[in-house]
Amino acid sequence: MFEKLESVLRKYDDLNVDLCREDVLTDHEKYAETMKRIAQIAPTAEKYLEYKRLTDRIAEADAIAEDKTNDPELRELAKEDGAEARAALEDVTGALRELLAPKDPNDDKNVIIEIRSGAGGEESALFAGVLYRMYTMYCEKHGFKTEVLNANSTELGGFKEISFAAKGAGAYSKFKFESGVHRVQRVPETESQGRIQTSTATVAVLPEAEEVDVQINPADLQIDTFRSSGAGGQHINKTESAIRITHLPTGTVVECQDERSQYKNKDRAMKILRSRLYEKELERQQSDIAGERRAQVGTGDRSERIRTYNFPQGRVTDHRINLTLYKIDAIVNGDLDELINALTAADTAKKLAAEQAIADS
Repeated sequence: MFEKLESVLRKYDDLNVDLCREDVLTDHEKYAETMKRIAQIAPTAEKYLEYKRLTDRIAEADAIAEDKTNDPELRELAKEDGAEARAALEDVTGALRELLAPKDPNDDKNVIIEIRSGAGGEESALFAGVLYRMYTMYCEKHGFKTEVLNANSTELGGFKEISFAAKGAGAYSKFKFESGVHRVQRVPETESQGRIQTSTATVAVLPEAEEVDVQINPADLQIDTFRSSGAGGQHINKTESAIRITHLPTGTVVECQDERSQYKNKDRAMKILRSRLYEKELERQQSDIAGERRAQVGTGDRSERIRTYNFPQGRVTDHRINLTLYKIDAIVNGDLDELINALTAADTAKKLAAEQAIADS
């Protein structure tokens, strides 16, 4: 670990020296690239410098405490300072291990989130709407911009399915653990007897792929147009502006009908298709991870779930890490930080344990 940290620190120092060179200062592209590289490793380098300062502080405190020629009160103060520094060092060491954990190359990408109603009929569609609102409120709190790509709404204001993009640095890192079946237990608006119903909705999270990530041959695409369908009223198009794109080699089908413009619907459908194909390639390269993800997403059946939202009890339980929070109102209003941070920490611990197992073998 410390060899890696020393290497990072040397690179950090070298880049800061480069930043003062005239050829970098006068070249906008070079300067921007250098600043980007510094920003990437600065958290690790600065945390390691803090680690070194704490170890020096501990050594100095121990030397004073062990020197019997010193005043007893001074020695006692040194012992207290050493104990305080050791506690801080433990926290810093843990933070360094997390910073050195393998990074997901997609973490900084924008993300496409697809929410579909599952078991439970209209109540499931209403719950899909709750999840959409929850995620968009979370995005608003964290400065991510959102854009609806496709929506199929119901008469009561729910969604049979809705796809939207969340754009901003680190968006995928925040949402990647949301993939799977979400279960809700509550008295539906459509229930007159006051009985609690269990329903589900599925969430799929895709890193947004750029054209450079996925090359699509136009000859591999079948593009069909049709009239939009939905809850009715002004959202129904009178012309064939909706788009269905089929990627023939993989059989992947994407529909987009949210816009009145055929061109805009095609553009959005291509964006979703590109991301789905990118994810398929990732799954091919990492079949073990793909198998785990497929097991999480499942079919939308009530018995399969990653998280339960129980309204009568006011709790949300994430079954993957056995975390229960009694703050359902805050969570469905976008306060997801505690859940997301706990899932991220659990994933980091798992990666570190795997690395340690490899190092020990």
